[in-house]
Amino acid sequence: MPRKPWNRADFAQLVPTGAIGMVHLPPLPGSPGWKGDMAAVRRAAQTDLEALVAGGFGAVMVENYHDVPFHPGRVPAETVAAMAGLLTVLKDSRPAVALGVNVLRNDVASALAVAAACGADFVRVNVHIGAAVTDQGTIEGRAWETLRLRRALDLEHVGILADLRVKHAHPVAPRPLEDEALDLRLRGMADGIILTGVATGSPADPGQVAQMRALLPDCPLLVGSGLRVDSLGGFFPAADGGIVGSSLKDDASGPEQPPVSVAKATRFMQTLAEIRGKGQGS
Repeated sequence: MPRKPWNRADFAQLVPTGAIGMVHLPPLPGSPGWKGDMAAVRRAAQTDLEALVAGGFGAVMVENYHDVPFHPGRVPAETVAAMAGLLTVLKDSRPAVALGVNVLRNDVASALAVAAACGADFVRVNVHIGAAVTDQGTIEGRAWETLRLRRALDLEHVGILADLRVKHAHPVAPRPLEDEALDLRLRGMADGIILTGVATGSPADPGQVAQMRALLPDCPLLVGSGLRVDSLGGFFPAADGGIVGSSLKDDASGPEQPPVSVAKATRFMQTLAEIRGKGQGS
């Protein structure tokens, strides 16, 4: 039978809490910020993973967050090799944690290759259909290629979480948001749709999340930026979950790339559980 996109129950089975924590990798080999110490990169990634798990997260997404400026298309071989090695270490250390991959800026082919190598459960693609003007130039979606590659690699179990009007970008030819969402789900066959604000750390629009829930009642919807403890309540029960990174960092630690705070991760998960519990009981 042809594979069908995930429904809300499928996502809930993989990520019961609804929360996906971010592991923002330090600069990798070949990037301008690379410091020449792969062991330090592994330690930082493992530290963030362990902090998220200690805080109650059962799902994480790993991305080359500090490889700025990003490639608009395929990343070089050294990036793929580094990410495959790192994610294999993380998966081996915490096999029960659902693992996702995002290869910035939009290299979903490499993300799928990394998923095949390390056993990841889902990938994120910023521009899956259509075209967007970004700080890397114009990026075009390649859903037709992505879905065929997933099948060729025998990765039909790997979910594709796709952004709707991704942050740090603007559609080349904006259409009604409803039309874009329907195409993303029905023609792009996205397993889940991510809604974000205009930039990293900027909040998404709760009204848009509610609008998409009414439009796509069985599609997993995730909030992809700006999630904070004090803003969670506005997104549920319309959202199925969220991807959180910046607000969990230990800002008081002082380093250029602060680690995840166990205390902040714990508070986030406790607050999310309370909010979702109220929504299910209403």
